[in-house]
Amino acid sequence: MQALVAKDRTAGASGLSLAEMPYPHAAENDVIVRVHAASFTPGELDWPATWADRAGRDRTPIIPGHEVSGVVSELGYGTTGVTIGQRVFGLTDWARNGTLAEYVATEARNLVPLSASVDHTLAAALPISGLTAWQGLFQHGQLETGQTVLIHGAAGSVGSIAVQLAHEAGARVIGSGRTAQRDAVIDLGADAFLDLQQDRLDDVGQVDVVLDVIGGEILDRSAQLVRPGGVLVTIAEPPRVRPDDARAVFFVVEPDRVQLAALELRLREGRLRPIVGAVVPLAEAASVFMPANRTPGKAIVRVEEAG
Repeated sequence: MQALVAKDRTAGASGLSLAEMPYPHAAENDVIVRVHAASFTPGELDWPATWADRAGRDRTPIIPGHEVSGVVSELGYGTTGVTIGQRVFGLTDWARNGTLAEYVATEARNLVPLSASVDHTLAAALPISGLTAWQGLFQHGQLETGQTVLIHGAAGSVGSIAVQLAHEAGARVIGSGRTAQRDAVIDLGADAFLDLQQDRLDDVGQVDVVLDVIGGEILDRSAQLVRPGGVLVTIAEPPRVRPDDARAVFFVVEPDRVQLAALELRLREGRLRPIVGAVVPLAEAASVFMPANRTPGKAIVRVEEAG
């Protein structure tokens, strides 16, 4: 099968190329998905799990990408809950070959059914961003109706989903970003916008939850904004400054079928809008890893047009 492949850990995005790779093996409880659309995290070529299996053994050459939308083409021994020919989408294992290929093997528990009315391109933009936003707000942040949440990076892939979910949940939403992003963030449902280029962070006042995707000084200074009993949640790095009388949580997103199904329902009903950026064919997938070619929104690789 055709796949985007990295053979040299030190080469970064410049070392990616299209190549022939073996058709994946369907292990017990696995599903083989014929990939229609896929996505990735730009920094994943720097993750240790990208280059080694769960036992720590080198597994180069590797196929990146861990978000997939497609059609089930094969079931492994004992696999239940999905059927051949079914439309599915989900988040695949960090330590196995990924989704930027014609086929991918993943555990069935990491996939959920995809409605016929939802385009594969939109679905592929949702798994990591949607699950990260959901888990950050509700699982770790324990956000409730009537509370106030500050979402840093509110125009990004994760932040834009978080703004929409928090607004739907009845929270007061403050989104932060650059000056040019103000209108987009307000349009997503934010009640207020914090301009990180012009406004003072202190002007926000105290909030119940901070959801951070930026890290660094913004994360450090945000600790003082969390009111007693609140939560500082980040995916960027472990917090160096912790809020007084409040929790601080650093987490890595995990697959969750129940949460993913809830996100799919919102996508199907038009209540959730992932921001899709560049959409390229598999043959051009290496280009969207390059920092100079990145555009706002989630980059999507289209692999199979039909279905």
